[in-house]
Amino acid sequence: MTCYDRRDLGLLLLRLGTGGVLAAHGAQKLFGWFGGHGLEGTGQFMESVGYAPGKASATAAGLAEAGGGTLLALGLATPAAGAAAAGAMAGAAAVHTPNGFFAASGGYEHAASLGLAAAGLAVAGPGRLSLDHALGHTVDRGWMVPAALGATAAVTAVVVGLRNQRLRRQAEGEQESLFDE
Repeated sequence: MTCYDRRDLGLLLLRLGTGGVLAAHGAQKLFGWFGGHGLEGTGQFMESVGYAPGKASATAAGLAEAGGGTLLALGLATPAAGAAAAGAMAGAAAVHTPNGFFAASGGYEHAASLGLAAAGLAVAGPGRLSLDHALGHTVDRGWMVPAALGATAAVTAVVVGLRNQRLRRQAEGEQESLFDE
């Protein structure tokens, strides 16, 4: 019998895959790596889809994705890392929702998959092949899971709600008058 089981190996693979994709996605926003647009370009995009101020929104999303993804891959501070990444992906899903579900149509499929995987890792924990385990779970306590997910859900709801209000105000301002005055 080995000291690691299939569950630990499965969690390691899931953490490395999900965390790696998230870290790369965040690096596109923060540094312009991997064909990304960096903070300036991403900030302009964020502003155009209702997240204002754009550069601050790009920074927050990039840090949540790159930081959360890196920490997930390492298995360190797993509840906070998974919650941060899931929150960023919920914000991304809000942008893509009008396009439907499938990514081929510009939908929210990819963001939802990454967000659910990150949240699932926050809940399941990192397994024994992780820095959390090596450090005695000092930043991976049971109470941290609902605290991290709850705080992230609240912040995400406010941010996405403010975005939706901005978009509604813009749409109202762009509507033509029904009657000539």
